[in-house]
Amino acid sequence: MTIKPGSIRQIAWVGLAVGMTALATRAADRATADSPNLREVHAALEAPPPGITAEELFSKLLEHNRLRDLRLESYSARRSYELKDLEGNVRAQQSVAVHYTAPETKEFRTTSENGSSVIRKMVFKRLMESEAEAATGQQHHDSSIKPANYSFNIVGEQDIGPYHCIVAEAIPKSQDKYLFEGRIWIDAQDFAIVRIAGHPARKLSFWINRVDFVRQYQRIGDFWLPEKDETFVDVKLYGKKVFSIDHHDYRINGQDSEQQARDFTRDGPVAVH
Repeated sequence: MTIKPGSIRQIAWVGLAVGMTALATRAADRATADSPNLREVHAALEAPPPGITAEELFSKLLEHNRLRDLRLESYSARRSYELKDLEGNVRAQQSVAVHYTAPETKEFRTTSENGSSVIRKMVFKRLMESEAEAATGQQHHDSSIKPANYSFNIVGEQDIGPYHCIVAEAIPKSQDKYLFEGRIWIDAQDFAIVRIAGHPARKLSFWINRVDFVRQYQRIGDFWLPEKDETFVDVKLYGKKVFSIDHHDYRINGQDSEQQARDFTRDGPVAVH
């Protein structure tokens, strides 16, 4: 979906970290290599653009997101969840169909799964439940990207694929584990978030050494929707793991409605809110 003023809850590292903490004493892992995706987000930037302030950038982002959200009635998509170590060994995978109906209904249905059932239950399922709760407003933590939670500091410009972006530091106004420290890449034409990268503003738990994430968006028609999430978790005793979600096969505002209906009547959704 478009980013409602940038709800970072959809990245859901807290749910992931909770699940990983529950697994922390099950095994050890010596993987130590850094991810090339994390290195990419620190590439050199062009000079900051003239003529726009951080406050104006923030205002344009919120207003353009609001207008896109007003036009988004529904979408369906496929997702692939995967957890692996930094040596490439896959621990668990799960494919799901997801359907969103404005303003607050999100449903998930599993289409295939393999690997550790513990990881699927403690990590993947918890994330889907958390996302469904966030859509309905049942979560009580306001982590939206808005002036009450963050300030922006423009640091430069950079091309991300076909998108020319203004890059800003997102500075949280409180040390809340549901907020993040990092950077935001905002399309200079559509004023939509193209990429978010960073880590929680506060340490999540004793067991979690560090969590870093990268979320990439794509433009589909008039809308900006998630393309890929990668979360890198370093857990005491359990080692470093990479959790990823690939988003694909979007159908927006009733496109191919017969296929959407088949997706959610065959076995029923796994979570309905």
